[in-house]
Amino acid sequence: MPRPTCWLILTAFAGALPAAAEWRAGVAHTKITPPLGMPMAGYYHNRGATGLHDDLYAKALVLERDGFKAALVVFDLISAPEAIVEQARKLVEQQTGIPPERVMISATHAHTGPVLISRTDRYNLEGKMLELAKRYSADLPGMVAASVAKANASLAPVTISSASGHEDSLAFNRRFFMCDGTIGWNPGKLNPKIVKPAGPIDPEVAVVYLETGAKPLATYVNYALHLDTVGGEHYSADYPYTLYSILGRVKGSEMVTLFTQGTSGNVNHIDVKSGAPQRGHHEAARIGTVLAGEVVKMYPKLQPVREGPIQTRREIMKLPLAKFEQSEVAPARATAAKFGEPGAAPFLELVNAFKVVELAERNGKPVEAEVQVITAGDQLAWVALPGEVFVELGQAIKKLSPFRQTIVVELANGSIGYIPNRKAYPEGNYEVVSARVAEGSGEMLVDAALRMLNDCWEKRKAE
Repeated sequence: MPRPTCWLILTAFAGALPAAAEWRAGVAHTKITPPLGMPMAGYYHNRGATGLHDDLYAKALVLERDGFKAALVVFDLISAPEAIVEQARKLVEQQTGIPPERVMISATHAHTGPVLISRTDRYNLEGKMLELAKRYSADLPGMVAASVAKANASLAPVTISSASGHEDSLAFNRRFFMCDGTIGWNPGKLNPKIVKPAGPIDPEVAVVYLETGAKPLATYVNYALHLDTVGGEHYSADYPYTLYSILGRVKGSEMVTLFTQGTSGNVNHIDVKSGAPQRGHHEAARIGTVLAGEVVKMYPKLQPVREGPIQTRREIMKLPLAKFEQSEVAPARATAAKFGEPGAAPFLELVNAFKVVELAERNGKPVEAEVQVITAGDQLAWVALPGEVFVELGQAIKKLSPFRQTIVVELANGSIGYIPNRKAYPEGNYEVVSARVAEGSGEMLVDAALRMLNDCWEKRKAE
């Protein structure tokens, strides 16, 4: 297959800096909890919010060096649809002057937040639920921009430090080799037919810490663990809520904690070797506590990030579509139309139906996927990918990146669904059935990320 084209949107580089230049940063959080009654996201059935466990937030960190700014934004929601990201970036530029290519917007992937109306919508909403979802989705870009504007208005000199912790007791690959030679997906606790996991996890707990003077400003945490622990019909940030709470008690309530999702498209919190229940707020609190403990352990081990330029890169990749047959389209539309009806179709049949309908409506148009890189000096880098990315792909970027620490953030600047690695496609099951992009697409994103990381590195070293 010929390599699909990509086009470079913008390359921004802050050149040689004067000796007096320093890091500056600002941080802010804006409450984005919707009203009760909103449809909740995350599953192949509809449910409305009936209560509140904890509030949802949009959090922003603005970094500045010698007048060059970049913004890192994350919200406690299921995804960051392209249309919402695009509008939020426009508002950010209007209010702060930070151009779109320097703004990274990602979602934690909480399944206990609202449905976001985007260009594709599987929920078949109607009536009041549809009205609420449309209104919230229209308001969200403004709330995101407000958070960035607050952070931008509070810029102050800071020191930045980072570290990598290790936590391998929380995350589990959710795909398994089974006794019959197939690949199982979430095959159940204590299932005797499980042979072994079909892939790895990523145990790295990436920590970036900022303080102004001796005052804690922000802790940025990245960890690869699919966010679907709580369930139910009450709003919640899931396990990051406990992470936020504990770190706030350790460092002070004025410090803002930002949590971003690492590549965890095939990773969750279910330990199939244990029969113990792993659902609800108690389980989320356990996960958040263990994760917070690892972050706290890293505070004394933080290493300063040397001063240097902020660089940004962005490319739009045109990814080939997953294969389907025209004969599948009519049955798929009939199945998708039954969404919301009890027992409408077997789960994987329903998943495939929505994929086929969406692909048919594209009329062969490839999926556009943004890959973004932000670097700070020659030691710290962020990579943003727009979907639920298999853990192996994130690990490949980290392994081959020239930067001391590279943080890979999924569900950022768009939401194109599952992005398996090449190995998974012939193995099949849920993530592959759901994927809108063809085999090899994930590796294309890895190549683009590494190309931009290396370009940033070479320009930094050429100073």
